[in-house]
Amino acid sequence: MSEYLDHAGAGVSIGLVETRNFTFADPPGEIILESGSRLGPVTIAYETYGRLNREKDNAILICHALSGDAHVAGYHDPEDTKPGWWEHMVGPGKGIDTNRYFVICSNILGSCMGSTGPCTCNPNTAEPYALDFPVVTIGDMVNVQKALVHFLGIDVLHAVVGGSIGGMQVLEWCVRFPEMVKSAIPLATTIRHSALAIAFNEVARQAIMADPNWNNGKYYDGPKPDLGLAVARMIGHITYLSDDSMRHKFGRRLQDKSDFSFNFDADFQVESYLRYQGKKFVERFDANSFLYITKAADYFDLAREYGDGSDVDAFSGATAKVLLISFTSDWLYPTYQSRDIVKALKKNGLDVSFCEIEAKWGHDAFLLPNERMTSMIKGFLSHVGD
Repeated sequence: MSEYLDHAGAGVSIGLVETRNFTFADPPGEIILESGSRLGPVTIAYETYGRLNREKDNAILICHALSGDAHVAGYHDPEDTKPGWWEHMVGPGKGIDTNRYFVICSNILGSCMGSTGPCTCNPNTAEPYALDFPVVTIGDMVNVQKALVHFLGIDVLHAVVGGSIGGMQVLEWCVRFPEMVKSAIPLATTIRHSALAIAFNEVARQAIMADPNWNNGKYYDGPKPDLGLAVARMIGHITYLSDDSMRHKFGRRLQDKSDFSFNFDADFQVESYLRYQGKKFVERFDANSFLYITKAADYFDLAREYGDGSDVDAFSGATAKVLLISFTSDWLYPTYQSRDIVKALKKNGLDVSFCEIEAKWGHDAFLLPNERMTSMIKGFLSHVGD
């Protein structure tokens, strides 16, 4: 892989990369999901950056959020104008330095970005699974990631890193496979969804299912529920921002006009922005995958799964060194939820560092360039094992 200046001129990129596929669990060896359902074969799309060292102890797994994919850094084609979703963080000399670490990112189970999900062909029917796809959990996603990690010849991960739903996967890794995780960096995440977060997800799901084109999930051969999915994305996008960021970006400014239209066009810039985000999302994401992933996030609760209701008990088997980061303007997963995780980890005697970073961009702040976050992650990773 050649390294070159990224298209924005903001440093050295990892360069050209490709997405690979790992397929396993062929019948009769299907995986058993937490729901009790069997699923197989399972294909996972993934990318890797950097080189695995001789000791195979320099691997870092990055876990993506709801609408993310395996393409975390670099470019798929020399003509690409947009790099991977965490390009400013992953690459030579960057926060997650591919000169030092072998970085892995895989598309989660249930998604539509190359991994097995509801839009995948069901081998039993030769048609997309649609709602015949079984409900999956964050734990199921992590089990599949573990299979990929072992396929790559790795027994222990130097670190697992991720934000939002990716942060849930990081926490799940810590308690499900503690022997495999040296360190963990959960960003802008929570140990369980609040009623508020569940409510927003449910409204978004209902927007999809109310679309007349949804057809109980069987829309793959006809018109798709684009309007419902666009509205769902608009709802979600509001939760990713903050009052401060929306005031800064939009205020009450009008969009390409000097006065109100006195109809239901997008008069305000924020209206136009949300409509644009919804339209763009429809072009790249599957409505059923949105339903499945948000449901997995709503089900996530480590204390229920491992601690019989106790956050402290949930982490009783964890051994990883942890750096946990929250953001001041994140009202989807506010800092008090991160502090609850820190308390539970510390009561188990774990080595925990915590930082609340001042940022006005809301929940999405973990995806945006931030020198303090980058410096903290780089320093933390370099001292794992000290």
